[in-house]
Amino acid sequence: MTFVFPPSETKSLPVEASEQRYAVRRIFCVGRNYAAHAAEMGGEVDREAPWYFTKSSEALAASGQTLPYPPGTSNYHYEMELVVALGATLFKAAQVQAADAVFGYACGLDMTRRDLQQVGKDNRRPWDLGKDVENGAVIGALSPSVAPDAHISLTVNDETRQDATLADMVWSVPEILSHLSHYYHLGPGDLVMTGTPAGVGPVVAGDRIKGMIDGLEPVKLTLGDPET
Repeated sequence: MTFVFPPSETKSLPVEASEQRYAVRRIFCVGRNYAAHAAEMGGEVDREAPWYFTKSSEALAASGQTLPYPPGTSNYHYEMELVVALGATLFKAAQVQAADAVFGYACGLDMTRRDLQQVGKDNRRPWDLGKDVENGAVIGALSPSVAPDAHISLTVNDETRQDATLADMVWSVPEILSHLSHYYHLGPGDLVMTGTPAGVGPVVAGDRIKGMIDGLEPVKLTLGDPET
């Protein structure tokens, strides 16, 4: 088989204590999964069911890099999140099955052009320009387990900005995966970013961002100057 253009390189994540890598297929993101964050954004949690948006796999970026401040925004925000990586197929699955299908967990940054997201909200348009940002899904190495009440936090230039526990999530990992599997055939290569605690805010070129969850490798990002 020949292609008009060479296929894109497969995006992947490191796996802790392994030379193998985890190939990424899709990135799903849970909206408003912490009540305090929903409140700071002027909204409320939908307790009927979780809801989602997506980022393309091209948004994936490795932890520890210096990445340029993105174009088209003057209000770029961090959002620290627990990332779940699937290792088995799921379709219309119960919560027990969903929990067993997890391959690993990681720290992740859902970087957001907040001003463009707000334009979408105000005009009842999709959030793609605000959320599906090149280098806007910065994710660290995958680990096999995490405590359900682990501490989650984020610092900017060593100053704490977000501070919560995973137990504060409205929807647990098994609940999210079970619900999502009723709309998609999930499987290996699928990532789920599970939402962010309160304390989100803007960053500028030169800022150093570090996100942490107890038991997982931290995720790190330094923002560079905008590309010209």
